[in-house]
Amino acid sequence: MATVGILTDTSASIPAPLVKELGIELVPYYIHRGLETLRDLIDVEPEAFARYLKTATKLPTTSNPSPGDYLAGLQRLAERTREIVVLTMTSKGSGAYQSCRAAVDILRERMPKIRVEVVDTLQVAMSQGWAAIEAARAALTGLSLKEVMEGAVEVARQGMMIQTADTLRYLHMGGRIGRAQHLVGSLLNIKPLIGMEDGVIVALGTARSRSKAYARMVELMRQRVGEGARIKVAFTHVAALEQLEQLRRRVLAHFDCAEVLISPLSPVLAVHSGPGTVGLSFFAV
Repeated sequence: MATVGILTDTSASIPAPLVKELGIELVPYYIHRGLETLRDLIDVEPEAFARYLKTATKLPTTSNPSPGDYLAGLQRLAERTREIVVLTMTSKGSGAYQSCRAAVDILRERMPKIRVEVVDTLQVAMSQGWAAIEAARAALTGLSLKEVMEGAVEVARQGMMIQTADTLRYLHMGGRIGRAQHLVGSLLNIKPLIGMEDGVIVALGTARSRSKAYARMVELMRQRVGEGARIKVAFTHVAALEQLEQLRRRVLAHFDCAEVLISPLSPVLAVHSGPGTVGLSFFAV
């Protein structure tokens, strides 16, 4: 049993078996589709949601967990531990961090003996997910709250997310385009590459085919950590497992991969990235 509990949200896109194995508490985002309100990864699963997105004429909207959602998750963890680390999506792209802070204030009033630290990862997808995974693993080895938190902060700081898609239509329509706005008008045969810098989505360039986009992604990784570097890498996708395999082979040929994970992006992120999206999140070890 871990001495420190780990809580994050569904945007982290952590593979479900790892969530269960490591005892990570997940708080769901929300997807609003017409009159329906769906809880991410509870009421809607990645595969079925991607099929829906391919035919959608109007995008659903999304919203972050409420303070009440975070409070419920914290209370569940408080039943088995007195120390908790929470890792949220970038505060510059979501209100989750502020929502979580409000929940922690309530928890401290109700349960003053529970210690909680909240980390704004300034990341998203599996760059956020890796921080939570490594924090949970550290907690299982018996490290202190301070050590678990500091390790998670370092993984988030080192992490890099790179993503490409057939179009930026979904990101643009969803209002999450960040500093990559200028790519929206690109020709249809151009594959945009985006990443995260200081908590904000940024453009990392364009390519004229998927193959060239994947080659550029590998080059960006080499610039970040060097050829042959030892890394942990997670590949993410939205209904694009076959295309993902092409990228996976390229990455494995250029880096010493200590751990490789494959996971669909959670539906709440699929709303903004769209079907056909392929990406990766990695950090040096």
